[in-house]
Amino acid sequence: MYIEELEEGSGTENSVWGSVDGGRVGEFCTKRAIVGAGARFLFYPTLLYNVLRNKIQSEFRWWDEVDKFLLLGAVPFPGDVPLLKQLGVGGVVTLNEPYETLVPTSLYHAYGIEHLALPTRDYLFAPSFGDICRAVDFIHKNVSSGKTTYVHCKAGRGRSTTIVLCYLVKHRQMTPSAAYEYVRLTRPRVLLAYSQRQAVQQYYRNITVEKNNNPNYLDSTSLAIIAGMPEPSALSDNSFVMISKSDLDGYIESSRLWAELGLVYRMQFASQAALTKLSCIWLRCHDNKKRGGVDSCSMQADQMGVRAGHTHLVSPVVLNL
Repeated sequence: MYIEELEEGSGTENSVWGSVDGGRVGEFCTKRAIVGAGARFLFYPTLLYNVLRNKIQSEFRWWDEVDKFLLLGAVPFPGDVPLLKQLGVGGVVTLNEPYETLVPTSLYHAYGIEHLALPTRDYLFAPSFGDICRAVDFIHKNVSSGKTTYVHCKAGRGRSTTIVLCYLVKHRQMTPSAAYEYVRLTRPRVLLAYSQRQAVQQYYRNITVEKNNNPNYLDSTSLAIIAGMPEPSALSDNSFVMISKSDLDGYIESSRLWAELGLVYRMQFASQAALTKLSCIWLRCHDNKKRGGVDSCSMQADQMGVRAGHTHLVSPVVLNL
């Protein structure tokens, strides 16, 4: 039995093919060569077809923003590079083989755009697992820097969609089917070959295993939530925090805790009334010509004391939280 492992990133494909008694030796290479020859022959006719549809049909866009900082589309022309730069593109992922790549890396670099080339055969083939990981990390690095990434193949339907779906699976925590429908909302003509669907499913399984085996695993959403939390030092005494009863579920003495939180709430009004009263006393000490009767400041303080439910302003409270 003959087993051959092939990687697409180096001009081959991540697949395992076997043969018994030499019956299927080289079958994969033959199939690959035939598809490659057909792809070369059809490249310019299909490219012209896409260009004409783009000119005639307004809904047939060359690229679409399928997620924040992420464009998915067809092979760009050299004249598209300045426009991509204006759109905030800081990185381009190319899934085309060299014969179908129309923009050289040097032109991207001239506009300050990073270029990741991952040559992948058209139609029946998917990027290798290693290339998918490189592309996903490349997109995430740009997103973290506020830069847009343009992911493209020839038509923006299969190879490039495979990369985008894997990015959404990992960094948007979507299932493959949910990610596919999410992209179709913006770019309805995306279509995956069988090998491309399998590549996304395999990537999803690997991500799931990684999460399950690593209890300290934090996805990008969790990190964003943590990054957005204020430091404890940023919380002042006047900070307001809403606590619902469901937040306290599971505590043994929840009823006692709620009673004590109620004391804290009333204590806040009492302390405000006390400060108001002290301010009025200080003003009266510096003003010997106050008008007769109870001044409005005292009335306000007394009203706050009544609202807090106390006949006195401040009473000692011990909290055992």
